[in-house]
Amino acid sequence: RLLPRTDLPAFERRMTELQAELADAAAEVDRCRDELVSRARRRLGDLFDPADYPPNLAPLFGLSWDLPAVEPPDYLRRLSPRLYRQECDRVRQRFEQAVQLAEQAFAQELAQLVEHLRERLTGGENGGPRVFRDSAVENLTEFFQRFRRLNVNSSPDLDAVVAEAEGLMRGVDPADLRASTGVGWLQDRVREGLAGVAEALDPLIADAPRRRVLRSPR
Repeated sequence: RLLPRTDLPAFERRMTELQAELADAAAEVDRCRDELVSRARRRLGDLFDPADYPPNLAPLFGLSWDLPAVEPPDYLRRLSPRLYRQECDRVRQRFEQAVQLAEQAFAQELAQLVEHLRERLTGGENGGPRVFRDSAVENLTEFFQRFRRLNVNSSPDLDAVVAEAEGLMRGVDPADLRASTGVGWLQDRVREGLAGVAEALDPLIADAPRRRVLRSPR
């Protein structure tokens, strides 16, 4: 994510807090190691292999981040134009990857929200609609607002799907969707529209780039 310079101190403070929380959680896992191994031994029986369980679990968890420069240093252009071009390509590739991962995160989140609401609008065991909370609709509204605020307009296909979903849900009240009589047409319209949104999201998720996870050597 691209952050204004004034936001960087707050970002680093938050990341430091998360790093400390993860360290505490990892230490707790380490304290419970013997119990976890005993459970695994009972559950796996002859398949249990003690070599699969390191003596210390805490070092397996960690959180790190970096704040790469947006542009290569200008002095590199004068000293080595070839290295400057290579650095430009490296920075460009990193940002392109970051944009792709952001697009994928948006697509996956929207797919989950759409699927949840579709399930709520699908008939239950007795044929009636399932009961759902206002959050099933409110979470979609919050998603649309966040997407407009953070989107970099790099994927016309994703923009079109989000616009379709937003138009479908515009003005929809959760209470109307919960009603079992009088506004059944609204439930049908939303349910059918969500099915179309889910279908349009499928190829965007299927063609997604894989997230890179860097694991430190033991």
